[in-house]
Parts: sequence; structure tokens; C-alpha cells
Amino acid sequence: MARLFLIILSFSILLLANESKSLKIIDKPIDFGKERIAMTKAYIKQHYGKNVKDITIRPKIIVLHWTAEMGFDKSFNRLKPQKLLTDRKDIAKASLLNVSAHFLVARDGRIYRLMPENWMARHVIGLNYSSIGIENIGGKGNKAEDLTAAQLRSNIALVRYLKAKYPSIEYMIGHYEYTQMENTPLWLEKDKGYRTIKADPGPKFMHDVRHAVKNLHLKMPPKAKK
Repeated sequence: MARLFLIILSFSILLLANESKSLKIIDKPIDFGKERIAMTKAYIKQHYGKNVKDITIRPKIIVLHWTAEMGFDKSFNRLKPQKLLTDRKDIAKASLLNVSAHFLVARDGRIYRLMPENWMARHVIGLNYSSIGIENIGGKGNKAEDLTAAQLRSNIALVRYLKAKYPSIEYMIGHYEYTQMENTPLWLEKDKGYRTIKADPGPKFMHDVRHAVKNLHLKMPPKAKK
């Protein structure tokens, strides 16, 4: 029985590795120089209570998002600068560090890597220090569940790639589920008043991705308390 288990496990790892090699990722770096790195360290100290020498993370969560913008350039240009844009007054008090994500998936399914996968991005309150963020172009008006079939396929492939590359990943959540993670040891936010309401990337999209990667046994967030 033990031998059979090892054979099945080895086959699964090989299958995931082959899928990872066939995944096409386009590198399109956002601005992440000394200033952004310094601001990220300051964010980690202020919000997570950690003094760090660098901004590398050990990924344990994949967080799926939508941009609420329908154009690639507009979405990319919001993430590109090192400092937060002036219209983000909702989170500016917490830090002037710009929001970011590790990946951006276009409407046609093309996957762009914006920054190193094991550097901390500012994309989800309380969980940045252990999570990889995947942004999807869409979610018009922050309401419409309009992500495409091509984006669904790319997210599924990207989740498989990340889990194969980082076995430490335990959870996959939608951005709208992030506050449910407050009941886990991965939650680090020190500011009890720093929360925002999110809808992305929509329950249907999350359901479809979860169904497709159920063999990875990624955890869902704990159920919200009623």
C-alpha cells in the first residue's frame, strides 16, 4: 500500500511539473526599486510588527482578484508606480506604498508576471506577508462577474503552477473572502480599523477555479461567523 501511495504521489508531482513547464508567462515588471522596497519594509513593520532585512515571503495563500477596470493598460498603469495614486484615499492613511500583484491576467488569458513571486505585494489586507496575488482584468464597476473563459483557464493553470513550485501554499481564496482569514495564524494586521469591503473576483469564478483544482486540496477560508 505504501509503495502504491509513493508511485501515485510521484506521478502527481511529475504531472504538475509538466503542466508548469508548458505554462506561458510574460514578464512585464512594474516599478519596484529601492523606494518601493523600503516602503514595503516599513509597511511590514507598521502593519505586521516585523522588522525584516528583505521583503521575501514564504507563500501559503493564493488570492484571486479582479481589477474593476476593463483595459489592460489602465490596470497595469495603476500597479506600475511605486507610490499610491492620489485617488486611493480609502487606503492612503495606512501607507503610501502602491498596491501591486504578482500576476496580471488579460481578457484573452495571457499571463503577465509583474514582480518576483516571492516578494511581498500589497494586494490584500492582513495577508500580504504570506500570499501571492493574481489580478484579472475585469469586474466592471467592481460589480459585474464578467471574467472570461480564457481567464478562467489561465487562473487554473497558474494556480497549478504555483502550487507545484511552492508546496508551502495551503489556501486559495477570493479577495472578497479575506476577512474570514482573521481566524487563522496567517492573519497579521495590527490595525483593527483597517478593512475594506471587496467583491472580487466573484463567487462563480472562485467556484469554477476551485472545482478545477480540487485535486490540489487547497483550503478554503474558515466560514464567516454569523
